[in-house]
Amino acid sequence: MPVAVVVLGAGSGSRVGAEVNKVLLPLRGVPVLVWSLREALALDDVRRVVLVVRPQDREAVAEAVAPHLGEREVLVVDGGATRHASEWAAIRVLADDVRAGEVDVVVVHDGARPLAGAALWSDVVAAAREVGGAIPVVPVTHLLHADLSPVTEQVGGVQTPQAFRAADVLAAYADADRDGFEGTDTAACVATYRAVDVAAVPGSATNLKVTFPEDVALADELAGLTAPWW
Repeated sequence: MPVAVVVLGAGSGSRVGAEVNKVLLPLRGVPVLVWSLREALALDDVRRVVLVVRPQDREAVAEAVAPHLGEREVLVVDGGATRHASEWAAIRVLADDVRAGEVDVVVVHDGARPLAGAALWSDVVAAAREVGGAIPVVPVTHLLHADLSPVTEQVGGVQTPQAFRAADVLAAYADADRDGFEGTDTAACVATYRAVDVAAVPGSATNLKVTFPEDVALADELAGLTAPWW
């Protein structure tokens, strides 16, 4: 059954020191955002890819992204003031497909993570279909900030893409909207409102999030280690 993907690109470039949205910064000659969109579009049986942007970025995103997608279609929607609001805006667009049973899994990914890799995308979708949900997790090797005690193996860092069965995603976000609840990410919202088993899929240190100026340079170096798969 088809998959629907939500790519979040409604952030800004404030912490990265850019004058434009950070997902429009160049990475090996291609906007950061395009790397995620191409991987999403390459998923088996992908039915819909929804890109969430700030209203003021619509024109700039369209101009930056369109030349790199060929004939493939991406639906652009306006995001909200928070990550959760942006996710809900995209999920509402997918609601009819979910209710009709035309989408079985929804994947949500941060467009500022350009190097997730095709294998991770496929792994989270497969795991979500099997158990209900899946999130990429990497070991946390630094000290906890609160008391500077060593991190144990039971503590992990959560990444995206995150995948969940579509009906659970829609129901959870509808309930959250009713209650005024906002989760920090997709997993937080779904876990709050649905009893869903969530698989921890091995993430990767290369699946970094472009947040600070040094992240741009690091992502560029990492991207150059392997020729672009597309």
